[in-house]
Amino acid sequence: MSITLPGPTLGVVGGGQLGRMLAEAASPLGVDVVVLDPTPECPASGVARDQIVADFDDPEGIRELAARVDALTFEIELADPDVLAAAGAEHDVPVQPDPATLETIQDKLVQTEALADAGIPVPEFAAVATAEGLERVVEEFGGVMLKARRGGYDGRGNVPVHEPAEAADALADVGGDAMAERFVDFEREIAVMGLKGADGATRTYPVTETIHREEILRESVAPAPADDEVIARAEAVAEDVLDFLDGRGVYGIELFETREGDVLVNEIAPRPHNSGHWTIEGTRTSQFENHVRAVLGWPLGPTDLVAPAVTANVLGDTDGSRPATLRGVETVLDAPDASLHWYGKDEARPLRKMGHLTLTDATADPESAARDALLSRARELRDGLTFRET
Repeated sequence: MSITLPGPTLGVVGGGQLGRMLAEAASPLGVDVVVLDPTPECPASGVARDQIVADFDDPEGIRELAARVDALTFEIELADPDVLAAAGAEHDVPVQPDPATLETIQDKLVQTEALADAGIPVPEFAAVATAEGLERVVEEFGGVMLKARRGGYDGRGNVPVHEPAEAADALADVGGDAMAERFVDFEREIAVMGLKGADGATRTYPVTETIHREEILRESVAPAPADDEVIARAEAVAEDVLDFLDGRGVYGIELFETREGDVLVNEIAPRPHNSGHWTIEGTRTSQFENHVRAVLGWPLGPTDLVAPAVTANVLGDTDGSRPATLRGVETVLDAPDASLHWYGKDEARPLRKMGHLTLTDATADPESAARDALLSRARELRDGLTFRET
């Protein structure tokens, strides 16, 4: 392959923070980005070359995007795989990852069934469509995490159900047909950012611990404080997932480490993922740059760790919606080993992801208590930021 600069133009369906960071990573490579998003002046619009204002599944908007770019990808699972495939074929533009993979991933039940059929370890699960059916599953499993089959993220669409009497309300909360998953007695939640390139080669980033509260990711710690056998299992499961899925790009593979040291797949995202934001500072080639490279069919960059890293998400801490003014930023800027990322959202809402900060320490032993100290410092810096008036 002969690559020249200026480079091609990449079309991205979705213009949120992931689209913004994809555009930031593409620019040094000489790659322009055009995003499609229904929100005028979406977060990515301040970085991308242009924005098409249209719904994620709008056929006319997707066709316009395909006509203007050399390759298509997506940063949100609300994109329509059939529309993407048709637009790509009409304009002879590659769509990566494969729209068929997106179709499998969009439905959590279909995703989990497909993984189980491929022999990839997943928690015990069942399809549920009625309150009576959910009651039976709750009794059998002794409690479940009920997941909406489509559209759930950041805690939305996930409802814990401990007693059969909670079934009807829980099913109504997720909107009907759902997947019930047996509660996993996990030691920790972990994630692997996997990568598929043009030549079929796969790579993985270091296994990362992901720390959630209220089903929302709060911090990511790399490398994960798991023993070598668990790390090896997680990497092997991630490789199996990459072999199973079709299409180039980055895949966020969320996992459970059980108390017994087993590794189970929780969910997969066929795109860069919040769990991998630390790679911007913690590796030679971030998940965003490698996604751009992979989608374009370019050589992949190295994924090895250059420094232990902790990312802390900056969430909306207001009681309601208000214009987004983040206070206390100087404390992060004063920290020499901290990097702050602002997502460009105009409105702060409770628990909305507004940005993140990452701390790195190239002198720290990845296996030492320095990692815990890094996590404590990241939390302290993050907790000093607020959208409330002081």
